[in-house]
Amino acid sequence: QVEIVESGGGLVQAGGSLRLSCTVSGRISSTVPVGWFRQAPGKEREFVAGIIPVYDSPVYADSAKGRFTITRDLTKNTVYLQMNSLHSEDTAVYQCAAARSYDRGTFPRTPTDFDLWGRGTQVTVSS
Repeated sequence: QVEIVESGGGLVQAGGSLRLSCTVSGRISSTVPVGWFRQAPGKEREFVAGIIPVYDSPVYADSAKGRFTITRDLTKNTVYLQMNSLHSEDTAVYQCAAARSYDRGTFPRTPTDFDLWGRGTQVTVSS
């Protein structure tokens, strides 16, 4: 059984940094896209960043460009999201997800494209 577990969230002051981890356990191909999403209270879940581990070609939402970096460690089946220059608008539950039905083409960014989800990790940025 494949499972996703996130970690690394917490409380940080504005301007600070956090690194989130997304570990995928079980049998899953490194060609499966992995994405980070976030959902703030009262808002829709939104795409933050993604990567296809075997290709190591990251994609970012505009809100993440220049501040967030997504990387992967194939040996650990783990995808990381380094978040710098955090501000209060980044406060949300961050979830990692895998799009196992992806075949080819543009990197998926819609939550419905992803079928395997972790429970999420809370990130709170105090101003």
